Amino acid sequence: MTLSLRRIAVITGSRADYGLLRGLLASLQKMDDIDLQIIVCGMHLIPKFGETWRAIESDGFPIAAKVDLELCDDTSAGVARSTGIGVVGFSKALPALAPDLVIILGDRFEVLAAAVAATLLNIPIAHIHGGEVTAGAFDDAIRHAITKMASLHFVAAEPYRQRVIQMGENPDYVFNVGAPGLDQATYAPAWDHAALFKALGIKTGPERFLLVTLHPTTARPEADDATITALLGAMSRIEDRSIIFTGVNADPGHAVIDDAIRAFVAAHSDRAHLFTSLGSAHYWAALRLADAVVGNSSSGILEAPATGTPSLNIGDRQLGRLRATSIIDCPIDEEAIFGALQGILDGSFQPAPSTEPPYGRGGASERIARVVREIDLSGAFPKYFNDLEFRSRSIAISC
Repeated sequence: MTLSLRRIAVITGSRADYGLLRGLLASLQKMDDIDLQIIVCGMHLIPKFGETWRAIESDGFPIAAKVDLELCDDTSAGVARSTGIGVVGFSKALPALAPDLVIILGDRFEVLAAAVAATLLNIPIAHIHGGEVTAGAFDDAIRHAITKMASLHFVAAEPYRQRVIQMGENPDYVFNVGAPGLDQATYAPAWDHAALFKALGIKTGPERFLLVTLHPTTARPEADDATITALLGAMSRIEDRSIIFTGVNADPGHAVIDDAIRAFVAAHSDRAHLFTSLGSAHYWAALRLADAVVGNSSSGILEAPATGTPSLNIGDRQLGRLRATSIIDCPIDEEAIFGALQGILDGSFQPAPSTEPPYGRGGASERIARVVREIDLSGAFPKYFNDLEFRSRSIAISC
């Protein structure tokens, strides 16, 4: 079947979502009948966060447009302002590129700005990772809002597919493809500890290490100070491991976390190391080699189990996501964190066997690429609310 050229714009706002999208970008780039347009925004453009747009170009993906959200501070008001600036920026970039479809991943404020602009410009949206719940972050509301703006949905597990359908989306356009982040393994070098440390320029500390990422808990910002204090208190007591920190994201409240980690690394420079961005290949190599993944990043929930690396998930930021048996959920408490880490490091923590990972075994990128290449968009857009049958329930109210 001969297909006409389809223009597909893919939005990326940070190192994290680029890593999840990289396999999809590679798949789309190989298709002769796809005009791939990559739009970068948000953290990618900021020196403080590593100007990670350069990594996209070095990977061989031309950037079609840059949208500067003017992220100038980490307050809630500043992020709200940047979201509005993003809507303006995308309202200029998208008409110039005239895509047939916009692909958005996840639940961050940067992609919300893109979704709002695309909706008002009458451009169909494909959304990846809808239907999930992260009760500890305002991402929940953003994710579900994007679901209602999107026409195509690529979810990571069957319960998430059912939730998207429950939200009134047509089942014919809701696809359970698994987690595209698992496809990053393709790009990771098969290094040992010494090779990874050499590649990262680490010259001090034990070769065995913990991989640590902590982001703000935006639904409970008052918890961030206690969380980073408890985490670093536990880390200070683990003296026989190096600690590799990856940089905090740009959510409101990131400064308190970033400042504390930098101070910790300065005080423990013999074994603690901070990287604003490891890049997809280095990160996945570290994921495989780490004794544990620690913090509250979605990577500890989605990707780490696929490598067999245990995860220590702290606090409520990822509350509601499906769990593999290799994950330990831990409260915001130094003793609890230290005890859980000791259980992982001394081998007393033995996860129950799991027959099937919650988020699949890879291949999501190819599945998504095939659908967006071949699907008849006229059936998906404009979309209509898909009503479900339900039984009304009488509720007695006493006065």
